[in-house]
Amino acid sequence: MVSTPAPSLDSAQLTGSAYLPPGDATALSPNQSLMPLTAQVNSHHHLTVGGCDVKDLVQQFGSPLYILDEETLRTACRQYRDSFQRFYPGESQVLYASKAWNCLAVCAIVASEGLGLDVVSGGELYTAIQAGVDPQKIYLHGNNKSASELQLALDVGCTIVVDNWFELETLAQLATAAGKTPQQPQRVMVRFTPGIECHTHEYIRTGHLDSKFGFDPDQLAPLFQRLSQTPSLTCIGLHAHIGSQIFELKPHEDLAGVVIKAFVEAQAAGLPMAEVNIGGGLGIRYTESDDPPSIETWSETVGTALVKACTAAQIPMPKLLCEPGRSLIGSACVTAYTVGSRKEVPGLRTYLTVDGGMSDNPRPITYQSVYRAVVANRLDQPCTDVVTLAGKHCESGDVVIKEAHLPPAEPGDIVVVMATGAYNYSMASNYNRLSRPGAVVVQGGEASLILQRETYADLLRQDCLPERLAIAANPVPAS
Repeated sequence: MVSTPAPSLDSAQLTGSAYLPPGDATALSPNQSLMPLTAQVNSHHHLTVGGCDVKDLVQQFGSPLYILDEETLRTACRQYRDSFQRFYPGESQVLYASKAWNCLAVCAIVASEGLGLDVVSGGELYTAIQAGVDPQKIYLHGNNKSASELQLALDVGCTIVVDNWFELETLAQLATAAGKTPQQPQRVMVRFTPGIECHTHEYIRTGHLDSKFGFDPDQLAPLFQRLSQTPSLTCIGLHAHIGSQIFELKPHEDLAGVVIKAFVEAQAAGLPMAEVNIGGGLGIRYTESDDPPSIETWSETVGTALVKACTAAQIPMPKLLCEPGRSLIGSACVTAYTVGSRKEVPGLRTYLTVDGGMSDNPRPITYQSVYRAVVANRLDQPCTDVVTLAGKHCESGDVVIKEAHLPPAEPGDIVVVMATGAYNYSMASNYNRLSRPGAVVVQGGEASLILQRETYADLLRQDCLPERLAIAANPVPAS
């Protein structure tokens, strides 16, 4: 079956093929594309990703199904890596913010492109280690790390980003007990809130002062003094992050100056500062009206701003770290659903139901996030219907897309929701006792399973039924 590039159409027509990458897709910044870079329309007018017909994938692996395009993910990794090397004359290291989607295959792919990992829990750290990621390139974040998570980090040798006083004291005790000394101390960084606002959802703004994350700026002086007197720890850098799904560049320019000011203060306190992590937060294109900067533009802004700040402070350029998540993997994945029932409410709306919803993508009900969709097996048909694409959960708010422009769809058709790589699988649940979907990675016409679909038996795997309840649950025989 021969695949051909999608025709170039006006996106206002809202036909399926209008969403596909035009021309040389690999030259695009992945975060600016609605679909994976390899998305095409084949001779049957079906959507293909990574050379695989989406309809065939659903027939083979079932639905809902996460379909991850390896080429798109690798392209984003390379664009970040190469852009920072081009625009920042000092040493740099791109870290993947794995909370966006942490599993063995994703960790392995990004690590093979030279990226490190930002992890925020013991589970994410364990997965990264099992995937073969170099511990020297892993940074553990989190505002309430448990003692066991800190101990795991100490054991594997990753860098720990200290978030608060309680954690600092706990870590110092654990590091001392683990035999960390001034000759072989535990590497740490300090996270602080830079006080920079950006225009994004209030739940994903983390740089403003009223945040659960990081030390307040007025705590830095005593913090630096405490760290200088803690022989089991060595503070090698600062971390600040201003939020997520950001289209503005100015906040990142401002962040460089704020971080370097604190960096100089830490050096003056005697700390061996060597690294600066400016976080991530670059947004992606979820709808036609979204216009995020490219990965290259964002990287140039950050690199140039940091050089300017270091020059003004008359200090050597530190190692520059960044931690993109959404903009690396968001557009690399789509979710395929099978259409089920249809309900028309005269004069109000038409509900088109799919076999998933808020358990595999909680972002619409949590953040009021907006997505776009196509009918993968009807890309030659005009989008004459406006429907509410609803999930199957027993929840009125379980709506995937409130107003989806689609061709007339029938039971059994395959609806594909775009840009579902970030915070879909990672936030998935078993609400209503639904099993979580499977996932495949596609490349060169081949599909490989990277996450098995859960079974009903998996749902019961952690359940425990005390014997007395099992007896009571059995029907009492009639006397």
